[in-house]
Amino acid sequence: MTVVTELIPPRPAPPLARRKITGARIAAIAVLALWALLAGALVLTVITGWDEAKFLRYGPRYLNGLWTTISLVTLGIIFGAVLSLPIAFARMSDNRVLNTIAYVYVYVFRSTPLLAQLFLIYYGLGSFRTGLETVGLWWFFRDAWFCGLLSFVLNTAAYQAEILRGAIQSVPRGQHEGAAALGISKYIAFRKIILPQALIVALRPYGNEIILMIKGSAVVAIVTVYDLMGETRYAFSRTFDYQTYLWAAIFYLAIVETLRHVWAFLEARLTRHLKR
Repeated sequence: MTVVTELIPPRPAPPLARRKITGARIAAIAVLALWALLAGALVLTVITGWDEAKFLRYGPRYLNGLWTTISLVTLGIIFGAVLSLPIAFARMSDNRVLNTIAYVYVYVFRSTPLLAQLFLIYYGLGSFRTGLETVGLWWFFRDAWFCGLLSFVLNTAAYQAEILRGAIQSVPRGQHEGAAALGISKYIAFRKIILPQALIVALRPYGNEIILMIKGSAVVAIVTVYDLMGETRYAFSRTFDYQTYLWAAIFYLAIVETLRHVWAFLEARLTRHLKR
């Protein structure tokens, strides 16, 4: 009697792509577990180290600092957006002089730290008190708040100009040609056809720039502006309790998380026509 044995072929090894996905999932789970552990430790630290007396004493100062931070960043972003428009158009201009001036401006402010720019405006221009008094601008440059705002405007204008320029140039050339074929003027075509498409492309980079400005705004505390970080430094100098910085981190986290959800809503709203 002959026994026939069925040969079962060996199971093939999982594809390389599948192995990579599995490794990525393991790494993501490990990162999430680490963050959960840190969050748990943070919550435990806040609960066990809660001091009601410190909260009642410095809580209002934190709220005042929070308002200062929000007002500085908001005004800086708005004025920076206004300034970025001519800079972006100058960068796209065929005029060599305008293009060169805009390029140098963007290059300088994107290549140097915001803190250095703040020092140059507050301490550098502040050393020319006589000249500033002559032209009637000393009232502006003697105030650290105005100097901080000016540094924010000049810095973010350079970044926003590049964001806007890249978004406008990303719109297909056929949109311009189609508008011209329909007899639409360049101004109307830009305002109603090109710019709306460019702003959708620039939405996420704009959100990233605002978040960076919120976190970078802490530098004004060094020049005696009592923003959120300035009030935190004040509270720490009186209590020597590291939790003062922990509360500041929670405030910054809340601001950024709120902005992230608002930006996600705006993106979903403005791109709803692109989804099937």
